[in-house]
Amino acid sequence: MEEKLTTIGFDADDTLWHNERFFKLTQAHFADLLADHAARDHLMDRLLAAEKRNIRHYGYGIKGFTLSMIETAIEVTQDHVPAAVIRQLIEAGQEMLAHPIELLPHAREAVETMAETYRVVLITKGDLIDQERKLAQSGLGDLFDWVEIVSEKTPETYRGVFGQYGDGPGAAMMVGNSMRSDVVAPIQAGCWGVYVPHGLVWEIEQAEVPVGSPRFHELKDLGDLAELVRGLS
Repeated sequence: MEEKLTTIGFDADDTLWHNERFFKLTQAHFADLLADHAARDHLMDRLLAAEKRNIRHYGYGIKGFTLSMIETAIEVTQDHVPAAVIRQLIEAGQEMLAHPIELLPHAREAVETMAETYRVVLITKGDLIDQERKLAQSGLGDLFDWVEIVSEKTPETYRGVFGQYGDGPGAAMMVGNSMRSDVVAPIQAGCWGVYVPHGLVWEIEQAEVPVGSPRFHELKDLGDLAELVRGLS
């Protein structure tokens, strides 16, 4: 017997507000700064490799990204990167950390509508201070029954969060733009996983689409969430 949906989790970055596009803009600036030392594609490959290595040290977020840019700059210049370039990379990271929040279409409406009937939980990963800043600036904070800022989104993460703040993963839905973190992992935990494409996807967050799962759904945007949820009730 299918469990009744009682709890809905929302991802934050690129689900409720823009995020990845600022990383792409900074990567383009990074490529310009190092243009005399490495071709853009090679530089991006080296940066991605550094980010993957450094997740276990720095976690997700802008601070780890900035450190990975600096590390990559040192590597591709064989320890000869000018101090002025490092300074510009630090400034670029600081600008990202201070960038105003811009909500995605239907974000407020979707959370408000779900909060009328269901428990709503924000589940996001990244730097604690930065995620708290973005949530405060978004104006959505008071709509959530609980906020969880986690180091990683795994099936165990979802079992723990929805077990503590809901009626277990079988009665929960996760909504987000990352196939790996917001859809596949929740489905593996026993939740519904709802994919809302954003357009810009970090390579690390890509995964195979779980097309065979009855708990997988894909929406055009958050404006279609209420209709989906009504159909499951």
